[in-house]
Amino acid sequence: MFKHTDIPTLFLILACYVVWGGLLFWAPVWLTLVLLGPVITLHSSLQHEALHGHPFRTAWLNTALVWPSLVVLVPYTRFRDTHLAHHYDPMLTDPYEDPETNYLDPDVWQRANPALRWLLSVNNTLSGRLLLGPIIGLVSFVVGEIRAMTARSLRQWLGHLPAMALVLSIVWVSPTSLWTYAFGVYVGLSILKLRTFLEHRAAPQCRARTAIVENGGVFGFLFLNNNLHVVHHVHPTVAWYKLPRLYAANKANYLRRNDGYFYRSYWDILRRYAWRAKDPVAHPFWQKR
Repeated sequence: MFKHTDIPTLFLILACYVVWGGLLFWAPVWLTLVLLGPVITLHSSLQHEALHGHPFRTAWLNTALVWPSLVVLVPYTRFRDTHLAHHYDPMLTDPYEDPETNYLDPDVWQRANPALRWLLSVNNTLSGRLLLGPIIGLVSFVVGEIRAMTARSLRQWLGHLPAMALVLSIVWVSPTSLWTYAFGVYVGLSILKLRTFLEHRAAPQCRARTAIVENGGVFGFLFLNNNLHVVHHVHPTVAWYKLPRLYAANKANYLRRNDGYFYRSYWDILRRYAWRAKDPVAHPFWQKR
Protein backbone atom coordinates (compact mmCIF):
# COMPACT_ATOMS: atom_id res chain seq x y z
CA MET A 1 0.00 0.00 0.00
CA PHE A 2 2.78 2.42 0.92
CA LYS A 3 5.13 1.44 -1.90
CA HIS A 4 3.56 3.98 -4.26
CA THR A 5 2.63 6.59 -1.65
CA ASP A 6 2.98 10.21 -2.73
CA ILE A 7 5.08 11.34 0.25
CA PRO A 8 5.08 15.13 -0.45
CA THR A 9 1.27 15.21 -0.63
CA LEU A 10 0.85 13.02 2.45
CA PHE A 11 3.26 15.22 4.40
CA LEU A 12 1.46 18.38 3.29
CA ILE A 13 -1.94 16.99 4.33
CA LEU A 14 -0.63 16.14 7.80
CA ALA A 15 1.14 19.50 8.09
CA CYS A 16 -2.06 21.30 7.07
CA TYR A 17 -3.99 19.65 9.92
CA VAL A 18 -1.20 20.44 12.40
CA VAL A 19 -1.16 24.13 11.42
CA TRP A 20 -4.97 24.25 11.45
CA GLY A 21 -5.04 22.83 14.97
CA GLY A 22 -2.28 25.16 16.09
CA LEU A 23 -4.20 28.18 14.85
CA LEU A 24 -7.36 27.06 16.64
CA PHE A 25 -5.79 26.19 20.00
CA TRP A 26 -2.58 28.13 20.50
CA ALA A 27 -2.20 31.07 18.10
CA PRO A 28 -3.20 34.62 19.07
CA VAL A 29 -6.47 35.76 17.56
CA TRP A 30 -4.80 38.14 15.10
CA LEU A 31 -2.64 35.34 13.68
CA THR A 32 -5.66 33.03 13.39
CA LEU A 33 -7.56 35.74 11.51
CA VAL A 34 -4.62 36.17 9.11
CA LEU A 35 -3.71 32.53 8.46
CA LEU A 36 -6.86 30.45 8.93
CA GLY A 37 -8.30 31.39 5.53
CA PRO A 38 -5.16 30.42 3.58
CA VAL A 39 -4.93 27.13 5.50
CA ILE A 40 -8.54 26.31 4.60
CA THR A 41 -7.76 27.18 0.97
CA LEU A 42 -4.79 24.81 1.06
CA HIS A 43 -6.92 22.04 2.55
CA SER A 44 -9.45 22.46 -0.27
CA SER A 45 -6.60 22.16 -2.76
CA LEU A 46 -5.45 18.99 -0.99
CA GLN A 47 -8.98 17.58 -1.28
CA HIS A 48 -8.63 18.23 -5.00
CA GLU A 49 -5.38 16.25 -5.03
CA ALA A 50 -7.03 13.41 -3.13
CA LEU A 51 -9.91 13.01 -5.57
CA HIS A 52 -7.36 12.78 -8.39
CA GLY A 53 -5.58 9.88 -6.71
CA HIS A 54 -3.07 11.26 -4.19
CA PRO A 55 -1.34 10.47 -1.93
CA PHE A 56 -2.45 6.82 -2.10
CA ARG A 57 -3.61 4.68 -4.99
CA THR A 58 -6.45 3.46 -2.76
CA ALA A 59 -9.43 5.79 -3.07
CA TRP A 60 -10.92 5.11 0.36
CA LEU A 61 -7.64 6.03 2.05
CA ASN A 62 -7.51 9.34 0.20
CA THR A 63 -11.12 9.99 1.15
CA ALA A 64 -10.40 9.22 4.81
CA LEU A 65 -7.52 11.71 4.87
CA VAL A 66 -9.53 14.69 3.62
CA TRP A 67 -13.11 13.66 4.46
CA PRO A 68 -13.56 16.23 7.26
CA SER A 69 -13.98 19.30 5.08
CA LEU A 70 -12.58 22.35 6.85
CA VAL A 71 -15.00 24.48 4.80
CA VAL A 72 -17.73 22.61 6.75
CA LEU A 73 -20.62 23.18 4.33
CA VAL A 74 -19.39 21.25 1.25
CA PRO A 75 -19.25 17.43 1.50
CA TYR A 76 -15.96 16.09 0.17
CA THR A 77 -17.70 13.26 -1.68
CA ARG A 78 -20.03 15.69 -3.47
CA PHE A 79 -17.07 17.87 -4.41
CA ARG A 80 -15.31 14.74 -5.69
CA ASP A 81 -18.20 13.63 -7.89
CA THR A 82 -19.02 17.05 -9.30
CA HIS A 83 -15.37 17.88 -9.94
CA LEU A 84 -14.72 14.63 -11.80
CA ALA A 85 -17.78 15.42 -13.95
CA HIS A 86 -16.27 18.85 -14.61
CA HIS A 87 -13.22 17.12 -16.10
CA TYR A 88 -15.19 15.98 -19.14
CA ASP A 89 -13.53 18.61 -21.33
CA PRO A 90 -16.06 18.63 -24.22
CA MET A 91 -18.64 20.02 -21.77
CA LEU A 92 -16.40 22.57 -20.04
CA THR A 93 -18.33 25.78 -19.23
CA ASP A 94 -21.66 24.27 -20.39
CA PRO A 95 -24.43 25.89 -18.29
CA TYR A 96 -26.00 22.49 -17.57
CA GLU A 97 -23.35 19.81 -18.02
CA ASP A 98 -20.39 21.44 -16.25
CA PRO A 99 -21.08 21.49 -12.48
CA GLU A 100 -18.44 24.20 -11.94
CA THR A 101 -19.46 26.62 -14.68
CA ASN A 102 -20.18 30.28 -13.95
CA TYR A 103 -22.14 30.74 -17.19
CA LEU A 104 -25.92 30.74 -17.54
CA ASP A 105 -28.14 29.59 -20.35
CA PRO A 106 -28.81 32.82 -22.33
CA ASP A 107 -32.58 32.25 -22.07
CA VAL A 108 -32.35 31.94 -18.27
CA TRP A 109 -30.29 35.13 -18.18
CA GLN A 110 -32.86 37.01 -20.23
CA ARG A 111 -35.67 35.89 -17.92
CA ALA A 112 -33.81 36.73 -14.69
CA ASN A 113 -35.11 39.65 -12.64
CA PRO A 114 -33.09 42.90 -12.67
CA ALA A 115 -31.78 42.47 -9.11
CA LEU A 116 -30.38 39.01 -9.87
CA ARG A 117 -28.88 40.23 -13.15
CA TRP A 118 -27.15 43.09 -11.31
CA LEU A 119 -25.84 40.74 -8.59
CA LEU A 120 -24.44 38.23 -11.09
CA SER A 121 -22.91 41.03 -13.17
CA VAL A 122 -21.09 42.35 -10.08
CA ASN A 123 -20.01 38.76 -9.32
CA ASN A 124 -18.35 38.65 -12.74
CA THR A 125 -15.85 41.33 -11.72
CA LEU A 126 -12.89 40.13 -9.67
CA SER A 127 -13.70 42.38 -6.70
CA GLY A 128 -17.30 41.16 -6.75
CA ARG A 129 -16.19 37.53 -7.01
CA LEU A 130 -13.86 37.87 -4.03
CA LEU A 131 -16.41 39.69 -1.85
CA LEU A 132 -19.70 38.08 -2.90
CA GLY A 133 -18.57 34.93 -4.71
CA PRO A 134 -18.32 32.67 -1.64
CA ILE A 135 -21.92 33.21 -0.53
CA ILE A 136 -23.27 33.17 -4.11
CA GLY A 137 -21.34 29.97 -4.80
CA LEU A 138 -22.55 28.25 -1.63
CA VAL A 139 -26.18 29.19 -2.22
CA SER A 140 -25.99 28.07 -5.87
CA PHE A 141 -24.33 24.81 -4.85
CA VAL A 142 -26.89 23.95 -2.17
CA VAL A 143 -29.87 24.92 -4.35
CA GLY A 144 -28.47 22.86 -7.21
CA GLU A 145 -27.93 19.90 -4.90
CA ILE A 146 -31.50 20.06 -3.61
CA ARG A 147 -32.96 20.29 -7.11
CA ALA A 148 -30.89 17.38 -8.43
CA MET A 149 -30.97 15.22 -5.31
CA THR A 150 -30.49 11.51 -5.93
CA ALA A 151 -30.21 8.55 -3.58
CA ARG A 152 -26.44 8.67 -3.98
CA SER A 153 -26.09 12.39 -3.26
CA LEU A 154 -28.46 12.09 -0.28
CA ARG A 155 -26.25 9.35 1.19
CA GLN A 156 -23.23 11.58 0.63
CA TRP A 157 -24.85 14.51 2.43
CA LEU A 158 -25.86 12.26 5.33
CA GLY A 159 -22.34 10.87 5.42
CA HIS A 160 -21.05 14.42 5.64
CA LEU A 161 -22.91 15.15 8.87
CA PRO A 162 -20.34 13.36 11.10
CA ALA A 163 -17.55 15.29 9.32
CA MET A 164 -19.34 18.58 10.03
CA ALA A 165 -19.86 17.55 13.64
CA LEU A 166 -16.18 16.62 14.00
CA VAL A 167 -14.87 19.93 12.64
CA LEU A 168 -17.38 22.06 14.54
CA SER A 169 -16.76 20.14 17.77
CA ILE A 170 -13.03 20.80 17.52
CA VAL A 171 -13.69 24.48 16.90
CA TRP A 172 -16.20 24.57 19.78
CA VAL A 173 -13.75 23.21 22.36
CA SER A 174 -10.92 25.42 21.10
CA PRO A 175 -10.37 29.04 22.18
CA THR A 176 -11.30 30.14 18.65
CA SER A 177 -14.83 31.51 18.37
CA LEU A 178 -17.27 30.21 15.78
CA TRP A 179 -17.42 33.73 14.32
CA THR A 180 -13.65 33.75 13.86
CA TYR A 181 -13.82 30.34 12.23
CA ALA A 182 -16.67 31.44 9.95
CA PHE A 183 -14.55 34.43 8.90
CA GLY A 184 -11.67 32.07 8.10
CA VAL A 185 -13.95 29.86 6.00
CA TYR A 186 -15.21 32.86 4.05
CA VAL A 187 -11.67 34.12 3.42
CA GLY A 188 -10.59 30.64 2.36
CA LEU A 189 -13.43 30.39 -0.14
CA SER A 190 -12.70 33.91 -1.36
CA ILE A 191 -9.09 32.98 -2.11
CA LEU A 192 -10.34 29.95 -4.05
CA LYS A 193 -12.56 32.29 -6.07
CA LEU A 194 -9.42 34.04 -7.27
CA ARG A 195 -8.32 30.75 -8.85
CA THR A 196 -11.68 29.86 -10.36
CA PHE A 197 -12.38 33.39 -11.61
CA LEU A 198 -10.78 32.73 -14.99
CA GLU A 199 -9.39 29.21 -15.05
CA HIS A 200 -11.97 28.46 -17.77
CA ARG A 201 -13.52 30.56 -20.51
CA ALA A 202 -16.21 30.01 -23.12
CA ALA A 203 -14.62 29.08 -26.44
CA PRO A 204 -15.88 27.18 -29.50
CA GLN A 205 -13.16 24.52 -29.11
CA CYS A 206 -12.85 22.79 -25.74
CA ARG A 207 -9.04 22.75 -25.87
CA ALA A 208 -9.03 26.57 -25.72
CA ARG A 209 -11.16 26.82 -22.58
CA THR A 210 -8.52 26.32 -19.89
CA ALA A 211 -6.07 28.97 -18.67
CA ILE A 212 -2.44 29.34 -17.69
CA VAL A 213 -1.45 31.82 -14.97
CA GLU A 214 2.29 31.49 -15.29
CA ASN A 215 3.60 33.03 -12.06
CA GLY A 216 1.37 31.86 -9.25
CA GLY A 217 3.48 33.23 -6.40
CA VAL A 218 2.10 32.37 -2.96
CA PHE A 219 -1.25 31.61 -4.58
CA GLY A 220 0.45 28.97 -6.70
CA PHE A 221 1.32 27.14 -3.49
CA LEU A 222 -2.15 27.55 -1.98
CA PHE A 223 -3.67 26.28 -5.24
CA LEU A 224 -1.05 23.50 -5.54
CA ASN A 225 0.03 24.77 -8.96
CA ASN A 226 -3.46 24.71 -10.42
CA ASN A 227 -2.67 28.14 -11.80
CA LEU A 228 -1.11 25.98 -14.56
CA HIS A 229 -4.61 24.75 -15.14
CA VAL A 230 -4.38 23.51 -18.70
CA VAL A 231 -1.48 21.27 -17.63
CA HIS A 232 -3.72 19.80 -14.93
CA HIS A 233 -6.56 19.17 -17.37
CA VAL A 234 -4.23 17.45 -19.81
CA HIS A 235 -2.66 15.38 -17.00
CA PRO A 236 -5.30 15.22 -14.22
CA THR A 237 -3.63 12.41 -12.28
CA VAL A 238 -0.17 14.02 -12.19
CA ALA A 239 0.80 15.26 -8.72
CA TRP A 240 0.79 19.00 -8.05
CA TYR A 241 4.56 19.32 -7.59
CA LYS A 242 5.25 17.86 -11.05
CA LEU A 243 3.09 20.35 -12.96
CA PRO A 244 5.65 23.21 -13.15
CA ARG A 245 8.26 20.92 -14.69
CA LEU A 246 5.77 19.64 -17.25
CA TYR A 247 4.80 23.19 -18.13
CA ALA A 248 8.40 24.39 -18.44
CA ALA A 249 9.29 21.49 -20.72
CA ASN A 250 6.28 21.94 -23.01
CA LYS A 251 5.24 25.59 -22.62
CA ALA A 252 4.83 26.29 -26.34
CA ASN A 253 2.67 23.18 -26.80
CA TYR A 254 0.35 24.07 -23.90
CA LEU A 255 -0.07 27.66 -25.11
CA ARG A 256 -0.75 26.44 -28.62
CA ARG A 257 -3.24 23.94 -27.24
CA ASN A 258 -5.25 26.58 -25.32
CA ASP A 259 -4.99 29.26 -28.03
CA GLY A 260 -2.84 31.49 -25.86
CA TYR A 261 -5.26 31.75 -22.93
CA PHE A 262 -2.49 33.09 -20.71
CA TYR A 263 -1.91 35.53 -17.86
CA ARG A 264 1.45 36.45 -16.43
CA SER A 265 0.36 36.55 -12.77
CA TYR A 266 -2.60 37.07 -10.46
CA TRP A 267 -1.55 40.70 -10.12
CA ASP A 268 -2.01 40.99 -13.87
CA ILE A 269 -5.53 39.60 -13.45
CA LEU A 270 -6.28 42.00 -10.59
CA ARG A 271 -5.10 44.95 -12.66
CA ARG A 272 -7.30 43.98 -15.60
CA TYR A 273 -10.47 42.79 -13.93
CA ALA A 274 -10.74 44.26 -10.43
CA TRP A 275 -13.66 46.47 -11.47
CA ARG A 276 -14.82 45.03 -14.78
CA ALA A 277 -16.14 41.71 -15.97
CA LYS A 278 -13.93 39.25 -17.79
CA ASP A 279 -16.88 37.38 -19.27
CA PRO A 280 -20.59 37.82 -19.85
CA VAL A 281 -22.89 35.93 -17.50
CA ALA A 282 -24.79 34.38 -20.41
CA HIS A 283 -22.77 31.74 -22.23
CA PRO A 284 -21.84 33.35 -25.58
CA PHE A 285 -21.66 30.10 -27.57
CA TRP A 286 -24.19 27.84 -25.89
CA GLN A 287 -27.01 26.48 -28.02
CA LYS A 288 -29.94 24.24 -27.11
CA ARG A 289 -29.37 20.62 -28.00
